[in-house]
Amino acid sequence: MSRRYITMPESLTPFLALAGGGLICAVAAILAIMLRPTAPGSALLAAALAAGLAAFSAVTIFAEGVVPVILNHTSNLWGVQVWWDLLLSLSVAFFLIVPRARAQGMNLLPWTIFILATASIGLLAMCARLFWLERQAAAST
Repeated sequence: MSRRYITMPESLTPFLALAGGGLICAVAAILAIMLRPTAPGSALLAAALAAGLAAFSAVTIFAEGVVPVILNHTSNLWGVQVWWDLLLSLSVAFFLIVPRARAQGMNLLPWTIFILATASIGLLAMCARLFWLERQAAAST
């Protein structure tokens, strides 16, 4: 059985910089959430993240097409693992957000379809709508 080894790039590539930047932003967001447990969700931030990810995805699809998505997630065990991780993360997030969405009267079917079609883009958009509805409900009481 042969082993393939990945060598580290000799210089910082744009892809490595984008991946590292995403990691830094995610860690910062997780720490901010942990340190402010009672802070309300920000509809504006969730909408901006959804729009930013949608724009980045559009550029990626324009530049590289859709086929690499399939190849990335089916070429090796790491690709499948990342795919399953994405699916499980979306499922857990959806499971956690659904009771709040129902409480605000959101129609779950279109949001479910949107999330299944766009993953985090749809989930962030749903969060933006939910946070907005929750803020409106709190303001009216």
